[in-house]
Amino acid sequence: MGSAPSVWAQTSSFPITEQQRATADRVAQAGVPLSELAPNAPDSHTVKPGDTLWDISKLFLTNPWRWPELWGMNRDQISNPHLIYPGQMLVLVKIDGRAQLQLAQQRVGAQASDADGSGKLSPRIRVGDFDGNAITAIPLNLIEPFLNDAVVFDTDELATAPRIVATPEGRVLLSRGDLAYARGDLSQATDYRVFRNTRPLLDPISQEILGYEAPYLGTAELKRPQQNSEQADGKIEIVPATLMIKAVRQEIGIGDRLSPMPQRSFSRYIPHAPNAPIKGQVISIYGEGLNAGQNQIVALNRGRRDGLERGHVLALWQQGRSMVDSTSDKREIIKLPDERHGVLFVFQVYERVSYALIISVKDPVKAGDSFSQP
Repeated sequence: MGSAPSVWAQTSSFPITEQQRATADRVAQAGVPLSELAPNAPDSHTVKPGDTLWDISKLFLTNPWRWPELWGMNRDQISNPHLIYPGQMLVLVKIDGRAQLQLAQQRVGAQASDADGSGKLSPRIRVGDFDGNAITAIPLNLIEPFLNDAVVFDTDELATAPRIVATPEGRVLLSRGDLAYARGDLSQATDYRVFRNTRPLLDPISQEILGYEAPYLGTAELKRPQQNSEQADGKIEIVPATLMIKAVRQEIGIGDRLSPMPQRSFSRYIPHAPNAPIKGQVISIYGEGLNAGQNQIVALNRGRRDGLERGHVLALWQQGRSMVDSTSDKREIIKLPDERHGVLFVFQVYERVSYALIISVKDPVKAGDSFSQP
C-alpha cells in the first residue's frame, strides 16, 4: 500500500526539494491515470445540494482522497480551493491516457457556450476564496460538533484550572441561563468552556500517557470577577466569581473545570494522504463506546510531532486473529494477515494525539486497531 503523491501537502515535517515540488505540481496539473478512474465513472455529473467533493470523487475515482490530482490542483490552488456550487456540471476530460475533472460553465438562461461563442461546452476551472455557498470537501456537519467536544490537553492543566465551587440554592445540576460560582484565575477571558476532570489517553502499546482527554460539558460567560475583601478582624472574605451557563451539552455541576474559549478555526479540510509512511493504533472510541462504526470519532496515538495534519486520509486495518491450523498434525498456532477494512479522516491534531472521523468501515472499530497511510 503506497502513499499518494505529496502534492497535497501545505506544510510538512519532511524536507522537499524545489525539484520535487516542481514535479509534484506537474503531476497534479496533468490529472490522474485512466487506471485510477472508477469502473463506472460517468462522463459528467451535475452538482446537487448536499454533495461534497469526497462524494463526487467517489463517483470518478477508486481512491477518492486523490481528488486534488483529478481536479489538476497545484500547491497554490490547494491553499485557495476550487469552489464548486450546486447546479454546475462537471465534465470528465480524458487526454493522452490521463483524466481531469473540469467545470462546464453555463450562462444563466442561455445555451452553454465557450469563449468564442460557438455554443459548445467549455470546460473551465473556477477558483476563489472561501464561500459559504460552495460545497465542502467532506460533510462538515459530522465533525463540527466535535471541534469543541473532542479536546486533548498535552498536560493535565485542568487539574489546576478554575473550578465551579457552588450553585444557587444548592442546586446539583445547572441548566442554560443558571448562575454558577467559581474560584481560580478567570482573568484570561470572558467566555469559557466547561469540562469534567480529564482522563489520560494511553498508548495501546507502550502505555505511555500521550495527553489528557477532557469531556466537554458546555460554555459559560463571566459576569462578575472574584472579589476578596479584608474584614475588620483581619480575615479575608472570599467572594467567588459569578458566571452564567450559556450552553449545556452534558450535565454541569460543582467541581467541573473552566478553560478559556479558543478562537474557532474555519480552515477548509483538504483530503490528502501523508507524505511518508505512518503506522499507529486507535487509542479509544470517543464517547466511551467499546466499538465504533461509520461517522463516529476515534482517538489516534499519533499527532503533530509524528507528521499528522488536518485532512490526512488513513487506512484502517483489522488485526488478523490467531487460530489453530486444524490441517496440520502439529496443531500449530497461526496468525491470519491483517486486513484493510476502512478509511479514517483526520480533522483535529494535537502534539501526540489526533481525532479522526470514520469515513467508511466494514467491521466495528475498537481500541488497538491499527492504521497506516492509504
